[in-house]
Amino acid sequence: MAESNVAVKKGFPKWLGITLTILIAVIMAAVIVLHHNPLADPQEENVKKALACSIIAVAVIGITVLYDKIMILPQELWQNRKLIWKLAKNDFKTRYAGSTMGRVWAFVQPVVTVLMYYFVFGVIFPARAQLVASGIEAPYVVWLTAGLVPWFYFSEALGNGTSALMEYNYLVKQVVFKISILPIIKVIAATFIHIAFAGILLILYFCYGFAPSLYLLQLVYFSFCMFILVLAISYTTCAVVVFFKDLTQIIQIVLQVGMWATPILWDLTYLPEKYRIFFKLNPVYYIVNGYRSALFEKQWFWEDFYSTMFFWITTVVIFAIGTLVFKRLKVHFADVL
Repeated sequence: MAESNVAVKKGFPKWLGITLTILIAVIMAAVIVLHHNPLADPQEENVKKALACSIIAVAVIGITVLYDKIMILPQELWQNRKLIWKLAKNDFKTRYAGSTMGRVWAFVQPVVTVLMYYFVFGVIFPARAQLVASGIEAPYVVWLTAGLVPWFYFSEALGNGTSALMEYNYLVKQVVFKISILPIIKVIAATFIHIAFAGILLILYFCYGFAPSLYLLQLVYFSFCMFILVLAISYTTCAVVVFFKDLTQIIQIVLQVGMWATPILWDLTYLPEKYRIFFKLNPVYYIVNGYRSALFEKQWFWEDFYSTMFFWITTVVIFAIGTLVFKRLKVHFADVL
């Protein structure tokens, strides 16, 4: 506790941080309450508002009570930002060091996967080559790639972030080293691959005759959403996997199931309306759907108001939980590793 208090005092004043947290929460709650969608069911809209405000209230209380413990992690990341960037670039460069093709291997798997799905659904089953995605027709290979790009980023970053402490166990044992920066190093390294893969998506998008538009800038926003989400999850998984090695295998299984549970190869409109809400609760769906909306629907992310609010509220809660779990367990990392 003393360590966290010192770190917080060196950075953002506690009283100011809590004040800003409450202010942001009040503004978010006010926007949610005042927002009205004339096309939505009034009763369902009221339920969403009540649920969102309740989550915000619980989150504010939790952050206020546990402020010192939660804020120590963001403080350390900001103070070591230059070191993080340097180590992230080095991690990406050394991952494929010694191989003939070098960093090209980082892009082989996603590209081969896209080609495989395109061959199966676009060539063997030509009826699947064109489909309707949210009411807008799109070439299947482009529509599919738009879903695979964020999913590959999520699975790659989560896998690397989870193994960060075990991979850098020699740094964990150094008392002076801030081990809290290790997960974000792995996530940033995965971001380099994601940027290249997103570039391939845009090339494919333009080759099919789609014109550039300002809506494409939202790909940066949704990539940032994925970065924060996977980082938030990684702080919990990387801490737990030190003591429970089987978590790595469990995550791989969850990712395999999650690819089908998240509407990537299929469209959510195929399901009855009453079942769609369960899939929309998945925060990754918000990002996958956001990619496709930016490419095909020409829609801004704030137009999907409740989904945006739900995603960020959920992500903040996950990040707070990850911070507490990581801080609670980190004193035992060196002993176990």
